[in-house]
Amino acid sequence: MVCQRCISAVQQILTDNQIDASNITLGEVQLDKLLTSDQKKHLSEKLLEVGFELIDDHNSKIVADIKRLIIEQIHHSSDALQTSWSDYLSKSLHHDYKYMSRLFSSIESITIEQYIIHQKIEKAKELLIYDELSLSQISYELDYSSVAHLSNQFKKITGMTPTAFKKQGSRKSIDKV
Repeated sequence: MVCQRCISAVQQILTDNQIDASNITLGEVQLDKLLTSDQKKHLSEKLLEVGFELIDDHNSKIVADIKRLIIEQIHHSSDALQTSWSDYLSKSLHHDYKYMSRLFSSIESITIEQYIIHQKIEKAKELLIYDELSLSQISYELDYSSVAHLSNQFKKITGMTPTAFKKQGSRKSIDKV
């Protein structure tokens, strides 16, 4: 789940299936009681119908948590990260960064760093389409060292410059990145 509408969609599925949840946040649902295997299967099918996946194995949950934290920080937080990504993820998830990095790469086939870059570029696309900030302001907001650095990564990922993208103006939803 990557946005408020996602949370609402999951809440509706749980309500429709009479499953009580004590807490629903981006990427995580805390249920009031354990589900039977039939309930899990049914819930999994309902979630898949709307593009979500039920994750209950430990390694997949760690990867989902890494993605959730990155998405929350890049797309939903107005506060700049006060530490390195590796420290932030390690402290938030209580795992060694090297362990999480290897796990993430083995499951996702890209590194955490590449995933962060892809998310930043999607956020840059969003901000370019809104046309409220200059490229310099976008660069600063996304914690790039310079406009040139952002522009180089943008072109490497999208195949076009930020200016060319702005003229063309299409982007993926963040859950497809």
